[in-house]
Amino acid sequence: MKKKIAVATLGLMFVAGSAYASGYRIPEQSVNSTAKAGANVAYTPSADAAFFNPANISWLDNANLFEANVTYIGLKDITYRDNRTSSFNGEADMESFVVPTFFLVSKDYNGMRLALSLDAPAGLSKKWPQPFPRTFAEEFSLTVLEANPSIAYKISDRFSVAAGIRGIYADATVSSAGRISRSFGGVTAKRHMDGDTWEWGYNLAATYRPVENMNVAVTYRSNVDLNLEGDASLATSASFAGSPTYTGDGEVEIPLPGVLAIAGSYTFFDKLTVELEYDRTYWSEYETLDFKYPTSLNNMFLTAAFDAPKTKNWDDTDTWRIGVSYEINPSFTVMAGFAIDENPVPDDTLGFDLPDSDAQLYSLGLRYSVNNNIDIGMAYLYDDKDSRSVSNEVVNGTFDGAGAHLITVGLSYKL
Repeated sequence: MKKKIAVATLGLMFVAGSAYASGYRIPEQSVNSTAKAGANVAYTPSADAAFFNPANISWLDNANLFEANVTYIGLKDITYRDNRTSSFNGEADMESFVVPTFFLVSKDYNGMRLALSLDAPAGLSKKWPQPFPRTFAEEFSLTVLEANPSIAYKISDRFSVAAGIRGIYADATVSSAGRISRSFGGVTAKRHMDGDTWEWGYNLAATYRPVENMNVAVTYRSNVDLNLEGDASLATSASFAGSPTYTGDGEVEIPLPGVLAIAGSYTFFDKLTVELEYDRTYWSEYETLDFKYPTSLNNMFLTAAFDAPKTKNWDDTDTWRIGVSYEINPSFTVMAGFAIDENPVPDDTLGFDLPDSDAQLYSLGLRYSVNNNIDIGMAYLYDDKDSRSVSNEVVNGTFDGAGAHLITVGLSYKL
């Protein structure tokens, strides 16, 4: 494995996700989930149940099912206005990405079914080209990919359980450059770092059907500690304080937090399905950001900027979602959703690596059955982030304009 530092991989992940979900999560992995603002755990009529609730595959059509989706994610630009001086102001660039996902579900084998999800549960990037923000986050980019095989067993016509293994690959690049000290004649420092890792986790799910038209579901995706290793290239103008450069190995361990989802759905008149969902994301695992190197950096300014542990003390977050599906006729279904999403970053540790804030999500979509074997769909979601003003050791100002547009298209096929 190519060894490249993950010094800013953590910050990267958190910046990336800050545009449309708390922390770095990407809850929207399919047409159904985008159309229903992520409320896709209790009622999952398609193969994307492989990711959102594999226990529900027990009640899908008894066939080999395949689903492919492509999501366009457009991140809005974020403006920062500093209370101290306009020279500290900045604007993060608008960015766009295309994220594919795939889901497979097997036929029933004596009450047992297999599922595979190929998804992208986290990622994206953020760039701050202006002098002051660039000191902390000139560029952060992250790719997180997951392969998640699961197995489900229908214990009875009313109860099903499932479990799976999460294989996660993460790759990141970060750079920053700027003045880190106004003493000593104005010391500057810069870095360029890349890192990657493979890690493992698990997922659990259960669904109970007290009556035919009602589902009650619980799912859990485990915390995964990403032990990122790689190479770092660090430099400072302060040659009088020791070696002005460091090139070598580095590592950092960061949490990919566990997520608990509790959801219920009910279908009225065999046409209208309403789902309510509650998510708890355990961001409190993220207490300190501590980069480690095999040797000393031999420069007090490099140590202060890139080696000294940084306190984070993130909070667990709650998200409330509602999703609605209405079957106009056997071929045509419309969907809509709304969610209230908390952010995990306390005021005293908010920075340019994650200018996160609370958000409201609005979505709609549709599915069309071409024939008995093929469905196509499209969905749109808008994530509207609140403005946020804080004052701490780095930031004294307001972040405004954050948000994202998501467009998902997908195809489902019975093999």
